[in-house]
Amino acid sequence: MTDEEKKTEEKTDKVESGKDEKDVVVPEKFKSLIEEIEKMTVVELAELVKILEDKFGVSAAAPMMMAGGAVAGGEGGAEAEEKSAYTVELTSAGSNKIAMIKAVKEITEQGLQDAKKMVEEAPVAVKEDVPKEEAEEMKKKLEEAGATVTLK
Repeated sequence: MTDEEKKTEEKTDKVESGKDEKDVVVPEKFKSLIEEIEKMTVVELAELVKILEDKFGVSAAAPMMMAGGAVAGGEGGAEAEEKSAYTVELTSAGSNKIAMIKAVKEITEQGLQDAKKMVEEAPVAVKEDVPKEEAEEMKKKLEEAGATVTLK
């Protein structure tokens, strides 16, 4: 085996996804980490992703949302300064569903059945294009009821 072939073999791992095989270049500094991840079950991987999201305040879906927002918005520079309209997103309903349903019903001014549906389908946008002050008030009400809320 030539030196070049050895280098290529060290850098490239075969990854199987279904029937397709891809060559993936794994830098040496991540090799041990990738090996540990390969040993994990799907449940353990899901738990790891959740822990990383919580620890670093990110979402595994963020790149898709960011790409969609950049294409649709087209005004990235102005948006970075100060947003004038926010979307109040119910990320997690928490354990007290009744209090959540009441809070969502009050905020959205919808019927009981619609509010219940929103709580059960979390994460869901509760209200879109609201001023900053109003969005923060809504967030406060929902969090008091036990929800996890994100302003976007």
